[in-house]
Amino acid sequence: MNTKKKNRQFWSQIPNGAWMGLSLVLAVLLWIFIASTESGGVVFAEPWEVFSKLVGKVKDGTLWPHIYVSLFRVIAGFSLGFVISIPIAFLMGWYAPFRNLVAPWVQFVRNIPPLAYIPLVITGAGVGEKAKVIVIFIASFLVLVVTIYQGVCNVDATLIKAARVLGATDKDIFFKVVIPASTPFILVGARLGLSASLTTLVAAELTGDRRQKEETLGNYQEAIEKAQAEIARRREDMGALNQRRQSCQERLSALNEEKMALEARRTAQNKASQEM
Repeated sequence: MNTKKKNRQFWSQIPNGAWMGLSLVLAVLLWIFIASTESGGVVFAEPWEVFSKLVGKVKDGTLWPHIYVSLFRVIAGFSLGFVISIPIAFLMGWYAPFRNLVAPWVQFVRNIPPLAYIPLVITGAGVGEKAKVIVIFIASFLVLVVTIYQGVCNVDATLIKAARVLGATDKDIFFKVVIPASTPFILVGARLGLSASLTTLVAAELTGDRRQKEETLGNYQEAIEKAQAEIARRREDMGALNQRRQSCQERLSALNEEKMALEARRTAQNKASQEM
């Protein structure tokens, strides 16, 4: 028993930062091991290769515009979802007729993943920033509505009864009791909604971007033109090499003819000298 207690005390004395560092080191080692295998190397690059590419993208400035655009999409979709979800959630929690009408819609839609909305969003909003913001808005809106609605429903009934005994109206109870009591749930919903917006950003990128496609096509066209110019230059070089090769062959053939003529002369002279 004493040994177990000592072990527990030893592990509990290790700070959380040390555990975090050890976990990071193990993750990097696992990454290196997977990347070093034949099948894993097809999917995962080495950590230093990824880091070098990251440094290169930061230095040449191509990474920052993409970060700014992604942050704009997340903030825009989350802000719309936050602003629209608060009144709907409070109305659902405070007014039973509104809750009975809208709650089934929310419960039905929240079970559909955001990826399923991409074809509908592309059909309705087209390809561009609007489609991406709509997909992020849907994901954050549903999380916020459900979380804030639960907060309104979980307001302590004793506080509401005490306010009514003291002569508070429904308006006073709503603004001075329900909203302050639901503030922690609003903050939790904001955190979860922002997390959902960040995770849905990758799905929103699947809607495509006409401007990025045009830039990509422009880059491809520029690369094709450079390749064609390089091919033409290589053809010219090959043509010049062929001309030099032909001239060298002509000179070799002329030298061979001269050599044969000299040999013929020497043979004739040798025969003449032998006859004499």
